[in-house]
Amino acid sequence: MTLTDIGFTESLKEAAAPFLERNMTIARVTAVNKNSYLVNPGDGDIFAELTGKFLYSAEESEDIPTVGDWVAADLFPDSGLAVIHDLLPRTSLLKRKRAGRDVDYQLIAANIDTAFIMQSVAGDFSLNRLERYLVMVRESGIQPVLILNKCDTIEQAETDHLIRTVRAAHPETAVKAIAAETGSGVQDLLAMLLPAKTYCLLGSSGVGKTTLLNRLAGSGFAVKPVREKDGRGTHATTRRQMIRLPSGSLFIDTPGMRELGNFNAESGMAETFDDILEYARHCRYSDCTHQQEDGCAVIAAVTSGQLDDKRLQNYLKMEREAAHYQRSYLERRQRDKTFGKIVKQYRKSPYNIKK
Repeated sequence: MTLTDIGFTESLKEAAAPFLERNMTIARVTAVNKNSYLVNPGDGDIFAELTGKFLYSAEESEDIPTVGDWVAADLFPDSGLAVIHDLLPRTSLLKRKRAGRDVDYQLIAANIDTAFIMQSVAGDFSLNRLERYLVMVRESGIQPVLILNKCDTIEQAETDHLIRTVRAAHPETAVKAIAAETGSGVQDLLAMLLPAKTYCLLGSSGVGKTTLLNRLAGSGFAVKPVREKDGRGTHATTRRQMIRLPSGSLFIDTPGMRELGNFNAESGMAETFDDILEYARHCRYSDCTHQQEDGCAVIAAVTSGQLDDKRLQNYLKMEREAAHYQRSYLERRQRDKTFGKIVKQYRKSPYNIKK
């Protein structure tokens, strides 16, 4: 196996050249577990950690490596360890708002070609949630594919109805209906996978991501049952990790997401809700909120049946959330900068006497 087999491309060679001249090794991050990493330099995974300089110079969460990243590292074969010095440019970065009150980014994966968004037709299907995933994926310039799983649990007519529902709202999004437990439809997915291309699996806990990965990989990742009392899944995957399938394609499995917030995702919103924005161009007022204004073309489209009101309400809700998160994020960044200046001034102060 070589770096090319795990996704290294011609476009990365120029970025890697300065590090290779310093006798560093280029490797890909295959797993992240808090502050420790697994990296693959082309001949297998080894443990790695970041240098103190790397950590100190990282100003934002996006400056830290995540699964799928390419890094420059020093290898120490005798100890089986590596030290990561720098990060190579990314082609894509999948991220979301951190769960809870902390307004910052949580990195999911990097350098992804296609994202498989999985929903279960057995109680998990939600067009609103799908649109949140689409915003996140498209913001990174990643190709989305929706997988409807557990289609063996409902009638074919119901599956066809769900597919029509998705295509009516998002005609450009590919939809695949499968039953990962039985293997139905999995061969169609395998036919889509290309060697050395990177894919990721996204979805809530219990939708069948790990079961599908077992089908694709032919290996036994641990799976956990869905709770009977509320139909919710439990986390079978507890960390993000990348594996290479027998087909030669690379797959990143991610823990289930119950909370999915987006902010600073203008292009993702514009691409996912392009029909609403097209109507908005014809509103009487440029700052129309599309809620009660006279001359609102968006409201007129809902009234005439050209636009689904539920879709509009989901768009408006995501817009409000994004604006709130963005304000909070910028305020936190400003506080951090102010505190940093205070610390620097204190260090330079003549009254800061070191013993």
